[in-house]
Amino acid sequence: MLKHFNELGLAEPLLRAIDDEGYTQPTPIQAQVIPLMLDDNDIVGIAQTGTGKTASFVLPLLNRIFAERRRPASKTCSAVILAPTRELASQIADSIRTYGRHMRVSVAVILGGVKPGGQIRTMARGVDVVVATPGRLLDLVQTGAVRLDATETVVLDEADQMLDLGFMPTIRKILAKLPEDRQTVLLSATMPKQIRALAADFLTDPAEVSVAPQSRPIERIEQSVMHVERAQKRDALVGILRTEKVERAIVFTRTKRGADKVCEFLQKAGINSGAIHGNKSQPQRERTLAAFRSSKMNILVATDIAARGIDIDGVSHVINFELPNVPEAYVHRIGRTARAGKSGIAISLCEHAERGLLRDIERLIGNTVERGDAPEKSIAGDVQQAEAPAPRERQERSPDGERKPNKPRRPKWRRGKSKGAGGNRSKGRDQSGNAPLRRAS
Repeated sequence: MLKHFNELGLAEPLLRAIDDEGYTQPTPIQAQVIPLMLDDNDIVGIAQTGTGKTASFVLPLLNRIFAERRRPASKTCSAVILAPTRELASQIADSIRTYGRHMRVSVAVILGGVKPGGQIRTMARGVDVVVATPGRLLDLVQTGAVRLDATETVVLDEADQMLDLGFMPTIRKILAKLPEDRQTVLLSATMPKQIRALAADFLTDPAEVSVAPQSRPIERIEQSVMHVERAQKRDALVGILRTEKVERAIVFTRTKRGADKVCEFLQKAGINSGAIHGNKSQPQRERTLAAFRSSKMNILVATDIAARGIDIDGVSHVINFELPNVPEAYVHRIGRTARAGKSGIAISLCEHAERGLLRDIERLIGNTVERGDAPEKSIAGDVQQAEAPAPRERQERSPDGERKPNKPRRPKWRRGKSKGAGGNRSKGRDQSGNAPLRRAS
């Protein structure tokens, strides 16, 4: 194993930038991938988040650009990096600028959520590296704003997530437009059959690199699960955030609406938080992430898709407010903590209806998640305690924990009864009169 970056054969401007960042020793994936890319090999790499894989492909890409010193033609680029989300694409572009600070390198970030005019104007000049989400890149290629005929290297980062998001047909179209004589690097945290098939179709005799057991969380993450009723989840979440030593936490929900509702509840409880998901505009997402990164806000509520690729040091906790429907997503979620050699804590809140999802996760990771104790009592914030009604004016709570206005209540034995011969109007509803809970998609 190589012990120092200066043993990798990188150009002096890159070594200077690495030294500026305070790095001396490459991570295992960097020590393996960088030499292979410098030797122009195709690569299939299994690497989880937090292992330093971004630098493993950015550094050799920049080394080639520095060595060739070739000005790209209009609408072309020397390298293409594909990422599943806008956030990951933006962070990869930031890494390119960081490591390329002592050399001339031009970068175009091509992604959805913003008007394409600026991206088209940037590409008109030609750039060294394009970092893109697949859909917007294919749009610009098909309209002629981007040409891929001069591209020498293509990197697919987080390939399994692109598969989950349905990007495989788009990626295949993009790869088919690239020159056959190119270098292709495919990196993924897991390696399902569809990713293997993609590698077989588009990579030539690839070298295989694996730096972690497939689908297993890194050992520095302390995992636990709390079994709580659905109606008590929000109070339990507040209790965790108030009793744990939380420096910076990401709270995961399954849906966009769920993220907004949890964020609103936390704010009412006096906890500074923000939400990111696919319905937020790109400027909104960037402002929220900037506040989270700078610690102006230390709780981020996110969906799986929006949080993919968030690479922020100092995330001490990941909390699964809802367990993911796909067990592999659990590995990706908790990988947001324990980065850069640090330890981290992952806590999952599991209601009865989610126990099957918990079993799927435990089967995937090969371990039983340790059971933790839920908070002994609800902690919904000083605001709610101050507003608590007198005992005889008890207020009703909806299943999501919000207070309902006082209203006359019928005796329990009469609830759900209809007048006359209309039958039971509560058919298809649970005992509280609410529609049955359905698993979020």
